Amino acid sequence: MGRRRLRIAGTVQGVGFRPHLHRLARSLSLTGAAGNDDEGVWCEVQGHRADLDEFEARVAAEAPPLARVDLVRSADVPPVEGEREFSIAVSASGSGTVAGTVPPDVAACSSCLAEIADPDGRRYRYAFTCCTDCGPRYTVVRSLPYDRERTSMAAFELCEACETEYQDPTDRRHHAQAVCCPSCGPALSLRSMTGEPIYLDPVEGTIALLQAGNIVAVKGVGGYQLACRADDSAAVTRLRRRKHREEKPFALLVASVDAAGELIDLDDLAVRALTGPEAPIVLAPRRESAPVAPEVAPDTRLLGVMLPATPLHALLADAAGVALVCTSGNRSDEPIVIDDAQVGTELGVIADAVLGHDRVIERRADDSVGHVIAGDFQLLRRARGYAPGAVRLDRDGPSVLAVGAELKSTVCLALGADAHMSVHLGDLEHPAALAAFEAAVADLLELTRAAPELLVHDLHPEYLSTKFAASSDLAPRLGVQHHHAHLASCLTDTGHRGPAIGVMFDGMGWGIDGTLWGGEILVGDANGYERFAHLRAVPMPGGTAAVRQPWRMALAHLFEKTGPDVPAIGSLAGHQEEAERVLDQCRPGRSILTTSVGRLFDSMAALCGLVESVTYEGQAAIRFEQAAGPEVRRYPVEISEGTPAVIEFSPLIGAVISDLLAGQSPALIAAAFHRWVADAAVAASRQARESTGLSAVALSGGVFQNRRLVELLVPDLEKAGFEVLHHRQVPPNDGGIALGQAAIGRATLTNRG
Repeated sequence: MGRRRLRIAGTVQGVGFRPHLHRLARSLSLTGAAGNDDEGVWCEVQGHRADLDEFEARVAAEAPPLARVDLVRSADVPPVEGEREFSIAVSASGSGTVAGTVPPDVAACSSCLAEIADPDGRRYRYAFTCCTDCGPRYTVVRSLPYDRERTSMAAFELCEACETEYQDPTDRRHHAQAVCCPSCGPALSLRSMTGEPIYLDPVEGTIALLQAGNIVAVKGVGGYQLACRADDSAAVTRLRRRKHREEKPFALLVASVDAAGELIDLDDLAVRALTGPEAPIVLAPRRESAPVAPEVAPDTRLLGVMLPATPLHALLADAAGVALVCTSGNRSDEPIVIDDAQVGTELGVIADAVLGHDRVIERRADDSVGHVIAGDFQLLRRARGYAPGAVRLDRDGPSVLAVGAELKSTVCLALGADAHMSVHLGDLEHPAALAAFEAAVADLLELTRAAPELLVHDLHPEYLSTKFAASSDLAPRLGVQHHHAHLASCLTDTGHRGPAIGVMFDGMGWGIDGTLWGGEILVGDANGYERFAHLRAVPMPGGTAAVRQPWRMALAHLFEKTGPDVPAIGSLAGHQEEAERVLDQCRPGRSILTTSVGRLFDSMAALCGLVESVTYEGQAAIRFEQAAGPEVRRYPVEISEGTPAVIEFSPLIGAVISDLLAGQSPALIAAAFHRWVADAAVAASRQARESTGLSAVALSGGVFQNRRLVELLVPDLEKAGFEVLHHRQVPPNDGGIALGQAAIGRATLTNRG
């Protein structure tokens, strides 16, 4: 006989780990106890030594599906006299750093969905049904360790039936912290935007309102959402006008995979993503026969579709019988609303009614978004279902807080061997988004009780995240170049050790030479980098005005090729009166320079007449990608020698002008341009390999959200003998920047020490 103490670390709280240990111990006739604390889960078991060995071997091997076990450490301890059972102990909380992670919210499991569909069950049509394998975590927890009394479910005292389930080791609700039922849990309510009750069954009343063309604010798991019928052009148009979201696509909610398959083309990877516990919005090609109003996604042939993440959404989707628009409950560019008291003021001018409930949302979490690309599911927005799940680092190290960039903001805390990533916070240009960012930083530090040794930020002096860091006294500061952070993010995401060639293509990031980079070939890792090559710099006339009006960038690229005698082609034809003034801004010293591939995409879209101005980030590039037809030609690639080498765009511009003047279609030009970007990346990577001997290529930056480009480039790089690294756990856009900043910050501290 013996007794053994185990320490289990990782994502082991809120995922049914203590019930797992309880069941495993009982199956082996072991006594003891298990509990949560700041380090994760501890466990003591007593019995025959052979059974103790088997118990230890099975702790991680048979862990619950939502758990991630990073460490199992054990030691023999003295036996306890008279112990007769295995119990779950009261959680202990100390004053030190919390090593465990808060698990993300998890979509309703099949067993819970079956219960709400069972007329004979006590949870029939109950919108808050959940168990150990599913339900809210991150959005209801107040502090760690994760137990009911430290969540917003503490306000709901368990009834006798739920208490029995909670205490029963054989029940799947054993120690499920959000367990409840209609007798003891949260309740739905339907009311007008001014607060008057609507005396109808909340779900049936909501469906009736939607059927009549109304917009309803629905309180989801991580914030309010706005819903209307997706096949109702008038309702969708009204939602766009009220929300001030002119053209950016809306997400759709459907009841099942079969219903999703009526809207979009699905492969196995897309189905796996749709039906996984994260339940993200999945972008996929739209079917021609999809019964969806054109106003849902006017710029693209793609639709973003998701399955119900909660029982409430399942009830709504089933009852609606059609796809529903289900978009963030906010005014454009503001954070998603989570406070019931703000619904009337924030959403009163958008929605016609509110489907709410009385469970408090402790922190916001928007829907995650991703797509299948190059044989993998790639995240474009990391939020509900994924965050704040940690990215595993290769070793322990000093604590570092990274505050990300300006757009698609996230923050990251490197603590121990984990990088704790916040949910997607949005763009910091709006004061409300900045307040949400500051709250997320405070919340991350409060949950972990961490004291960072370094605060890392972007080099751009006007980013609000940079200004936050400059005004903070949390820790000494370190500024990190934007594209170096992209490179380090991709290497950390993929677990690649050592330096690599980095193809960093995006909209823009502050360069160390005072220009805006965005078409970079870097060589390095978190320890440092060299700028090996870049796209030839071009003026950005009007600064941010050139982002909103892509014809300005087209004019700049043409000016670099032809001089002031610029042909009036594409969208330039409509701006001849302004052209002379903007051309003057293209002369040396009149505008900031940029090497951005993203801005080159904008130029191409404008030259082809596909866009005059944009209302959301990436709109011009999305239209240009969607316009691309079959490949029929290649444009010439020219890269200079030197340090750094320069990827010339003049031959490209000359070929595009010739094609446009010859009457060639945007489809041909868009296809050839995508091929040119891929060819240029491969050629530059070859030169870098010849110089450095490196054969791994990391792809990062917002341009690599472009499916057409990635699916051209990855096979070409692999044929050329490169190992290709692309993002899997965090987005390639600026939503992954904070991870790279944290990795660089940690490397900096380690090298100093």
